[in-house]
Amino acid sequence: MSEQQFHTDYLSLSGTLYKIAYYMLESEAEAEDAVQEVFLKLWESRDALDGIALPKAYCIRMLKNLCIDRIRKAQHLSFPEQLPEPEPVRPGDEALDAKKRLSNILEAVKALPERHRQVLLLRTVEGLSYEEITERTGINYLTLRVLLSQARAKLKKA
Repeated sequence: MSEQQFHTDYLSLSGTLYKIAYYMLESEAEAEDAVQEVFLKLWESRDALDGIALPKAYCIRMLKNLCIDRIRKAQHLSFPEQLPEPEPVRPGDEALDAKKRLSNILEAVKALPERHRQVLLLRTVEGLSYEEITERTGINYLTLRVLLSQARAKLKKA
């Protein structure tokens, strides 16, 4: 595939790909990196691209797979090591109920999905404002509020 053909068929899709990546990753920097990575992979395999009948569909599928991989990878980089381990509850202890409740809460926090746990810890443990959390994580304000509300609801059920 020629460079001109590559520009016409693939690089012209950058706006569309960026919107999809931003929707999935909720971060401008992550979205830009994902789109750039897709273009790099496409360029490296440009000789095999002549057989692609639908370049737009091919790029979107490739981008979605890459974004899913990035989300899964980010979920493995989680906060559990930052949470204190619950102390073992000993029978006859004066604060038995309090320790049991604390243990249950810590386990419930560890069981939360990564994004829910992240915003909950930043808001409650670190005491950051919504704006500070948005700046740090790249999660937009409304999504942040929803995630925090969902995390609190899940903890109440636990």
